[in-house]
Parts: sequence; structure tokens; C-alpha cells
Amino acid sequence: FNDIAVAACVALRDYKESVQRVLIVDLDVHQGNGCAAIFADNPNVFTFSMHCAGNYFSKKQNSDIDVEVQPGATDAEYLEILHSHLGNLFEQVRPQLTFFQAGVDPHEADAFGKLKISSAGLKRRNRLVYKEAARHNSLLVATMGGGYPKDLDQESASFFQVCQAHMDVYRACVAMHSHAWTEQLSH
Repeated sequence: FNDIAVAACVALRDYKESVQRVLIVDLDVHQGNGCAAIFADNPNVFTFSMHCAGNYFSKKQNSDIDVEVQPGATDAEYLEILHSHLGNLFEQVRPQLTFFQAGVDPHEADAFGKLKISSAGLKRRNRLVYKEAARHNSLLVATMGGGYPKDLDQESASFFQVCQAHMDVYRACVAMHSHAWTEQLSH
């Protein structure tokens, strides 16, 4: 079962007039192999996966674009790589609907991620995706992915950081939409 794949198929089937092109931006630390396999032969769905080169737990599939980030990458490296792909990706695909698989397992406090992205870095990542979708008039669905604290004690710093990173995905999305909604109302 793949919730993004099901939703993308339903959108393409039930909203044919407004959704002909779907973009999946998978930024979970693990490769988006499920969507890559499911949509391998579907020209209406473009899959982009940016993931840690050292985090394969199952067979790698070929996304339309796969970007491997080296283990230990920090904010600057990670965001530079993402920024170098994102604008061109939206220009190329011109999606009417974008799914953002917003895993927070690239976070430095994650138990399995092998990347060293800070909370601030993940917030910048999220804003980059939201801004590109808005700039290209693409509807956006943010979905949660991984995020596994090193310490499961609810009072621990890693538990707090990972939970906050999950919440930040939605806070930024709400802020972006609230701003757009306010702009619409003022015109």
C-alpha cells in the first residue's frame, strides 16, 4: 500500500480536467522506491527522490530523477543540491498537483537517517518546496515520512527535535497558504 500512489491515481482519474501531470517530490532519507516502481511506466506522474546514499533498506528502483546525498551531509550541502534541482524540476514537469513526501529522517537527531540536517535546514527545505509549487501554480499535498528519535524518552532532546520537525512541515504549509489566502482576499 502506498498512500501517495493511491491519491495520485485517484486525482488523475477523478479530476482529469484539472490534473494531468503529477509530481512526487520525495525527500525522505530513504529512496522513494515504491512510487518509482508504481509509476515507472506512467507518463503523467514524475517521480523525484533525493535520499541518502547510505540508507537503502530495500531494492532500489529507478525514479525519473534520483539524487543521492552522501552520508553526513549538512544543511549547506543538502540545500544546495535540492536548490539545484527543484526549479528545473518544476519547469520541466509543470505539475498541476505535487505530492511532497516530507520525511524528517534527514534530521541530525534521527536514529537511522545518516544525514546531519538541522531543524532550521529542514524548515528551509520545506519552504523551498512550498515556494516552487506556489510559483508554478501547482496544488500541493504534504505527507509525512520518516522521523525516528535516537531516544524514545518523551523528555529527550532528540524526541523533541524530531517531533518538532514533523510539526514544522505543516506549520510552514499553513503559513504559506494563510499568506496566499490573505493576499487573495485583499485583491
